[in-house]
Amino acid sequence: MDIDVRGPRFGAAVTTVVLAVVLITGSGWLLAWQTFAFALGAAGGVGRSPYGLVFRTLVRPRIGRPTEFEAPEPPRFAQAVGLVFAAPGLVGFTVGPEWLGLTATGAALAAAFLNAVFGYCLGCEMYLLIRRVTVRTE
Repeated sequence: MDIDVRGPRFGAAVTTVVLAVVLITGSGWLLAWQTFAFALGAAGGVGRSPYGLVFRTLVRPRIGRPTEFEAPEPPRFAQAVGLVFAAPGLVGFTVGPEWLGLTATGAALAAAFLNAVFGYCLGCEMYLLIRRVTVRTE
């Protein structure tokens, strides 16, 4: 079942703010929260992530029915990519080295920002490229 394209973009906007605050404050706790959110999105899809739940229950009823939909697999893969960056970032902020936390969090922030502001999902594009390269047509 396809998903409302506005949901992942809303999640990316919230993620952008969270990761920016992490970089400003160096908060390992806040990055732990974001890592958990990425893990839930990767495991259950963006609709089951905390930001997806907020979008579905609070935002979507106020902005109306969707007019565009997308397959859920690319955004779910993007959440996994976010997790791959957030986890080492969390290690860097909690046990060191700090440069690892800053670099990994900055990379995740850049990807979230691109999705939130421009609607360009790097993780989704990676998913589509991987599918194109690995799926054989017979």
